[in-house]
Amino acid sequence: MANGILILAEHLKGEVADITFEMLGAGRRLADELKAPLHVAVVGPGAGAVTGKLGLADAVFTVETPGAEVPAASTIAAALQGLMAQKQDALVLVGWTNLAMGVGSVLSARADLPFVNFAKALAVEGGAVTVTSQLFGGKILSDVKLADAKGIIGVSAGAFPADAGRSDKAPSVEAVAVALEAPPIQFVRFIEPEAGDVDITKQDVLVAVGRGIQTQDNISLAEELAEALGGAVCGSRPVVDQGWMAMSRQVGKSGMTVKPRLYLALGISGAPEHVEGMQNSQTIIAVNTDANAPIFDVARYGVCQDVLDLVPVLTEKIKARKG
Repeated sequence: MANGILILAEHLKGEVADITFEMLGAGRRLADELKAPLHVAVVGPGAGAVTGKLGLADAVFTVETPGAEVPAASTIAAALQGLMAQKQDALVLVGWTNLAMGVGSVLSARADLPFVNFAKALAVEGGAVTVTSQLFGGKILSDVKLADAKGIIGVSAGAFPADAGRSDKAPSVEAVAVALEAPPIQFVRFIEPEAGDVDITKQDVLVAVGRGIQTQDNISLAEELAEALGGAVCGSRPVVDQGWMAMSRQVGKSGMTVKPRLYLALGISGAPEHVEGMQNSQTIIAVNTDANAPIFDVARYGVCQDVLDLVPVLTEKIKARKG
């Protein structure tokens, strides 16, 4: 039997993040092809509270950490290194997210293993794992082969379907003691989103606005359309940088990764940094005056028209249809 695969579960306030299930689904496929065990590490205070949702794994290991609600990257890396030694795991998957992006590099240095980041695809070839990474905002795809399936992989959010990693099975859970040092960085506090704001990552319908909306006052047109559709408004980085929208509404590499059932892109050109955050939406509809805008490359449906002309008419049609 090959060395095991270890996945770092990402959790906060008792909730397991989608990136965990994305990695579980991808990890299960790798483990089956390599004939290796699939393990999940849950690190942090109250780690045992979220293990019931991780049944796709062969075993779940919890490592309790004292104090901070969010352990430091060095603490998580030390916990993973300890588990690797005890459970003979040699391939580790961590999410490339705000909570875990510092873990992979630290663990790579500690364990003396290669670290491949921004993973968008994983494949098994003759006992080795080939990692396809998306670099420079999606302009370059790089294939890196990890010999003997040994290394650390940073997985981009949205790269794999989350539903493939969900399971109703009750996992095997074991609390593991690992020696942990006092971290050089201490978690201070978790800053909640602005009061009254919505979590765009949990919306089924998103109406996104870009430079094509032209002025802040015109965002009200998108808000009316979003209300008619039962969704929420979000935006590209230029709109947020202008101060027209809260940062919690920003979609893209430097913002949120979203996967709604419907993503309506209004006046968004489709820069790779933005596409990275929404390309896994179920249905993408793009509206832009530039017929060559890159956003049309990822859209299922496209309309080459000024959003200021189309949106009011579309909103009225939807309202009339709903009665």
